Amino acid sequence: MHTYTPQKDYLKNKTMLVTGAGDGIGKQAALHFAKYGATVILLGKTVAKLESVYDEIINNGGNEPAIVPLDLKGATAKHYRDMANTISDQFGCLDGLLHNASMLGHLGPFTQISEQDWQDVFQVNVTSQFLMTQALLPILKKAPHCSVIFTTSGVGLKGRAYWGPYSISKFATQGMMQILADEYENSNIRFNCINPGATKTAMRAKAFPAENVENLKTPEEIMPLYLYLMDDKTSSENGQTFEAQPK
Repeated sequence: MHTYTPQKDYLKNKTMLVTGAGDGIGKQAALHFAKYGATVILLGKTVAKLESVYDEIINNGGNEPAIVPLDLKGATAKHYRDMANTISDQFGCLDGLLHNASMLGHLGPFTQISEQDWQDVFQVNVTSQFLMTQALLPILKKAPHCSVIFTTSGVGLKGRAYWGPYSISKFATQGMMQILADEYENSNIRFNCINPGATKTAMRAKAFPAENVENLKTPEEIMPLYLYLMDDKTSSENGQTFEAQPK
């Protein structure tokens, strides 16, 4: 799966929603899904970045994407219901969902975690994914085969000192994925997590400012696993956590 190369146009006639699509891993996932035939819905908080990804997809010959400017920190259940209704009206169903957007928050001792930082991180990393998935489930059910990918982290698999809200939010993400996978085990929808590992992104640079980025994988280099989990041929993969970079 880490060297997976799908057939050309294997995502043809499929609609995929990617959060945090303006940069980093989300951007590369959107570009790759489009490359293989999908119509991609680009969700993010910075319109200029989304428009840049839109232009790149068009210039590469992909299907015209849709743009959803939305700041997950301030979005409400109504925002997600309205978005789901719009997607249903325009596309009929949703074949894939990549929960990629995350907030790092403050790194420091547990005693120094502020209530506001805790709430902000959980709003973006957990609550938004709960509300969005709940709103989208009716149109996810309409797809013949549907794949939902959550993004976890090494600190969501084993707690690490000073990673506070981010680490705990990723444990919650793991739990949400497992509950959904179990509830929908005998359905058309599968739920899995990907741990991207140490990847050259803006969030990684914020967490490890002194790190030598030349030793890191780029978002593009870890895309085979994302493509693998969106393939109908992998519909038996459910409730699992996958490492994008094998150890």
